[in-house]
Amino acid sequence: MNRRTPRTEPVDDNFLREVAAWSTEGHVPRSPAAEGDVRTGRELLELFDSQLGSRHLDLAARELGARGVGYYSIGSAGHESNAAVAAALRTTDPALLHYRSGGFYLRRAAEVSGVAPLWDVLLGVVAAASEPIAGGRHKVFGRGELSIVPQTSTIASHLPRAVGLAFSIERAAKLGLRTEWPRDSVVVCSFGDASANHSTTAGALNTAAHCSYQHIPLPLLLVCEDNGIGISVSTPDGWIRRSLSTRTELTWFEVDGSDPLECLAVAERAADWVRTHRRPALLHLRTVRLMGHAGSDVETGYRSPEDITAEYRRDPLLGTAEALVNHGVLDARQVIDRYEAKRAEVAETAERALDQRKLGSSAEVSASIACDSPERIAERVRLVTAASTGRATVSGTAPSKNGTPLTLAQSINRALAEELAHNEGSLVFGQDVARKGGVYGVTRGLHREFGGARVFDTLLDEQSILGTALGAGLAGLLPVPEIQYLAYLHNAADQIRGEAATTGFFSSGRYRNPMVVRVPGYAYQRGFGGHFHNDNSVAALLDIPGVVVASPARPDDAAAMLRSCLAAAEVDGRVCVFLEPIALYHTRDLHEPGDGGWTAGYPDGESGHVPLGSAGEYVYGSDLTLVTSGNGLAMSLRVARRLRQRGVGIHVLDLRWLAPLPRHQLSRAAEATGRVLVADETRASGGISERVITALIDAGFTGTVRRASSADSFIPLGEAAYHVLLDEESIERTALEML
Repeated sequence: MNRRTPRTEPVDDNFLREVAAWSTEGHVPRSPAAEGDVRTGRELLELFDSQLGSRHLDLAARELGARGVGYYSIGSAGHESNAAVAAALRTTDPALLHYRSGGFYLRRAAEVSGVAPLWDVLLGVVAAASEPIAGGRHKVFGRGELSIVPQTSTIASHLPRAVGLAFSIERAAKLGLRTEWPRDSVVVCSFGDASANHSTTAGALNTAAHCSYQHIPLPLLLVCEDNGIGISVSTPDGWIRRSLSTRTELTWFEVDGSDPLECLAVAERAADWVRTHRRPALLHLRTVRLMGHAGSDVETGYRSPEDITAEYRRDPLLGTAEALVNHGVLDARQVIDRYEAKRAEVAETAERALDQRKLGSSAEVSASIACDSPERIAERVRLVTAASTGRATVSGTAPSKNGTPLTLAQSINRALAEELAHNEGSLVFGQDVARKGGVYGVTRGLHREFGGARVFDTLLDEQSILGTALGAGLAGLLPVPEIQYLAYLHNAADQIRGEAATTGFFSSGRYRNPMVVRVPGYAYQRGFGGHFHNDNSVAALLDIPGVVVASPARPDDAAAMLRSCLAAAEVDGRVCVFLEPIALYHTRDLHEPGDGGWTAGYPDGESGHVPLGSAGEYVYGSDLTLVTSGNGLAMSLRVARRLRQRGVGIHVLDLRWLAPLPRHQLSRAAEATGRVLVADETRASGGISERVITALIDAGFTGTVRRASSADSFIPLGEAAYHVLLDEESIERTALEML
């Protein structure tokens, strides 16, 4: 790549041809006559330099791709007017940008010493391990020094997080807590016109408007960069204005990206309005898309040559160049010289980037997925446990002694209260969790004791609930959102899969998403059920790298495991999902009515902590190992008791953690008996038993393995549910067959 490389993109030739023509077509520059013009000239030059850099990065990415040494070519050509948005904001304003944000990135970087944005972006294009934010894992616009949080979102999935971050900056201030960003920050979030039609965008805009309507501070500037096309599908003329400007709670700004000075002026007005009023605004930035969607996209397959050529007239680089000439800052020849000088600079930088080392191993690629600090987690749990000793309960009564029996729901409630008392930055929120105290009373009393700023109800929108948690985690808070039922989590699984789980991966750990997502789930509810309230599908969670999935069954385990999750979130920034068996919330007995076998004292001391990936074991013999979790534990313990009465010794292993799976204990328990029966309340396909059996095979286990699981079915109402759910009879029958 050098200046002898033939130009293959018409947009490149068009710019040079148009500017060269100005010398003979009567463009007469005027000399600056006032101080305002000097300032205008400086602003235009700064804008132009960033836009030029972005344009040549796009051209270089396509050239590198054609040579087989570049791996990303979704460009910003036509969107370089977003550099004006960067100029209107502060470098400390957090930005969550979509993939056509080259102009923004370069313009913001120009204000921060020690940052080389051309080098940054090209390292990403060639997947170099030295790329400063993602470490060669993906080409993203992000860098901590620039307050740009890297995004590789699926369609618009970063918008709920942006809403949550704006909310959390204000909520932290209300609580007297500091965040990474100044108190008067504005959160900026950009997205495309096609993404504006996505349900995630609709939910985020609705949540922002809902906050504004209630006068809840939300300093958020949403920027819709409208180029009129989504890959190959056109956006109807006027649709964005018609569909988005009608939200009166979102103050509307609009500007044509081909007019650089108007862009600067409108972007400044929008940013100042949000900063002053602490309310959300939407900036409609009309742009064009020059060149195809990405390197492999041939736009002549769906756009006419006339339509493509017509877009060239709205090239923002031409608009800025013309403004520079008309203000007497540059002449046409100087514009071309700058353009070619930037080409040469980018080409030389690209060649240097090619010499950089690439990621060299699986371990290096995945190093930032999950940090694990067991000693620091244990120490954090000890501090919380010690601080809670002697403290009154949420009802205001004297503290319960360790031996006082609690149900699962009571134990979780106590652990949440303990965390809220210990950590001023912890928040508990979700649908119905505040005054009502949750559908099952698990959060009862927390709102009364800790106040509405820390325990609050949300909109009935799982994407917004998790987006709030994502933003709160970025702001340094410790969110504990509740998704009311496991089936409802699937409405928003991408907020965990595509957003929470990837932030550390694509920022090399610079940004984190500490959170503990509480999810009442599983089946076996009596008198209230059906598919949406009795869901036993966990497959969507178990293949997400780095996410902790806890599945407590007993009250003492639940409190200790919740402490561990909260500690892992705060210490290591872990994303934890805490699956709570609804049917066991208020269960007290295990074998006979009145035996109290499913209650337990509140754990403290050494019992106050269950390390991540640590199973629970109940050893009653060496004939068969029963591996289970959740509701399966109570069933397995009852089966084990009956089999003991028949002279059969059972080793029951409660997994407790579905991720990370307790592989060492699993293997050891299997070898202890040579026979393993997995009692799995989840579905046969995609359920827990598949993971357990695979882990045993990987460990070289050669004994007998069987499983009893729920059927591959949705769960119907009433007694029909027990035709498809795991039951004790099937566990016992299979165990006897194995013996």
